[in-house]
Amino acid sequence: MMLNFFDQFLTPELLGIPLMLIAMLLPAIILYPSSRLLPNRTSATKMWLMNNFIKQLMAPLNKTGHNWAAILLTVMYYLLMINLLGLLPYTFTPTTQLSLNMSLAVPLWLATVLVGLRGQPTISLSHFLPTGTPTPLIPILIIIETISLFIRPLALGVRLTANLTAGHLLMQLISTATLILAPLMPTLSILTGVLLLLLTGLEIAVAMIQAYVFVLLLSLYLQENT
Repeated sequence: MMLNFFDQFLTPELLGIPLMLIAMLLPAIILYPSSRLLPNRTSATKMWLMNNFIKQLMAPLNKTGHNWAAILLTVMYYLLMINLLGLLPYTFTPTTQLSLNMSLAVPLWLATVLVGLRGQPTISLSHFLPTGTPTPLIPILIIIETISLFIRPLALGVRLTANLTAGHLLMQLISTATLILAPLMPTLSILTGVLLLLLTGLEIAVAMIQAYVFVLLLSLYLQENT
């Protein structure tokens, strides 16, 4: 029987029904605010983390950018929960699909560009041509800056997809090697299992960092246009 390591990235189905929608809605169910009048330790910790994150993210932005606080916070927690839940056994990670990541990256990036063109069109368009550019280089620089602008959403989506896909593949490779080596070389299998535990801890950090980097880059794009 041939083992295909990429089968884990296929959309799971139950009775022919795709389960990706359930995987995408699970973070919203977990983060749904409780109806408790007095907060418990979990909700208090959550509020503390949210306040610190918002303060750090909104510090370099002006008042116009502060209107994006709720959107950026929602995207951050949504990606964070999806990435972490995808590390559990027998689960599916929607953020390993480029289609989902691009459907998040493109509209958000386009919204930051439109905010700049609407609020300060002159400054936004001046990014295409730095001050003091020699006349012969003007067409070339405009083309380069235009390409770099349209590459941004692609970089957002591909970065998130590539990092999570690589981590999941590496974890599956090492776990498969651990099981195969167990009856043949138990000592080496134990060492491989320890490596797998260390890699799992690293992947947890990567899942959190990638969610933060996604939102941080969006805030930088927003800072340019506000």
